[in-house]
Amino acid sequence: MTSAVTDSLHRRLAAYRETTLAGLLSAVPDREPRRYLYGPLADHLSRLGKSIRPALCLATCQAFGGDAAAAANSATAIEMLHNAFLVHDDIEDESELRRGRPTMHVEHGVPLAVNAGDMLNALSIRVLRENLAVLGERITWRVFEEFDRMMQESLEGQAMELGWIRDNRCDLDDRDYFRMVLKKTCWYSFIQPCRIGALIATRDAVDLDRFNRFGYFLGAAFQVQDDLLNLTGDERRYGKEIAGDLLEGKRTLMLIHLLRQVRGADARRLHGMLGETRARRSLGDAHWVLGLMQAHGSLDYGRTVSKQLAGAAHYEFTQAFGDLPASEERTFVSEIIRFMVNRDL
Repeated sequence: MTSAVTDSLHRRLAAYRETTLAGLLSAVPDREPRRYLYGPLADHLSRLGKSIRPALCLATCQAFGGDAAAAANSATAIEMLHNAFLVHDDIEDESELRRGRPTMHVEHGVPLAVNAGDMLNALSIRVLRENLAVLGERITWRVFEEFDRMMQESLEGQAMELGWIRDNRCDLDDRDYFRMVLKKTCWYSFIQPCRIGALIATRDAVDLDRFNRFGYFLGAAFQVQDDLLNLTGDERRYGKEIAGDLLEGKRTLMLIHLLRQVRGADARRLHGMLGETRARRSLGDAHWVLGLMQAHGSLDYGRTVSKQLAGAAHYEFTQAFGDLPASEERTFVSEIIRFMVNRDL
């Protein structure tokens, strides 16, 4: 990706981010209890990341000939719900850092963080309700239906991941991992934003399933790359704990690969370590596992698979967006593929 293309992508991302941030903060009530609820919520939302999800929703709407303003509420609700998931995920994973700062439950305690995550869920529904005045009853209801399906898929995926950790599953294969990723990551981060953007732009006149394969391959490439960054990235740039996934016992593609390769004493130690609670796992354990991954080619395996998935996402982009006229928004969506896989942040 050339510097000019990268600059253009970042400028457009920044514009979508500012639109989304304004919508998020305006949705937070200016009332009590500020100290225990709305203040921490506003602070959490102000740490907004790159806003890929609302950006995909808005760009897809525009690429299909729609007005971004018509999709603004839905894009904001997508990001609001994403932040609700993050608050609860961080508690479930016992994560300590999010976007370079302490997670909400570390900063404010688990009970207040759980309640704040619940309020973010409630606010996302309130924002969606505002679609009635913009989209009318029929399309507003169709957007609700898309959210309903996405939430079920995402929570099922989260249950799979948490269950594997609880039960110390060491018998998983790549198909298990990608089934979980389809549900937990791909559906709400990539498939649903595109579906909703096109739904609004065309007034439900296109087959929304055209985005499912594109969103799956893009989301899977993103997730493998994110898992790799968690193992080898720079914590100051990544914004989360390096090797945090190993401390949490997450079954990433690289760990599943390693579990297939390792034998003997190393296998017994690895299985035992993964069966411990997070509090009993140390950075020394994580570094030992990382060394095994390097020795057994697990990191290289992940990099190869991520690139293959990105190639598939490029092909599926032509199937989902190829019949549209050229536009800046269509180009932006295609550039997201390389950005997601080549990013080092």
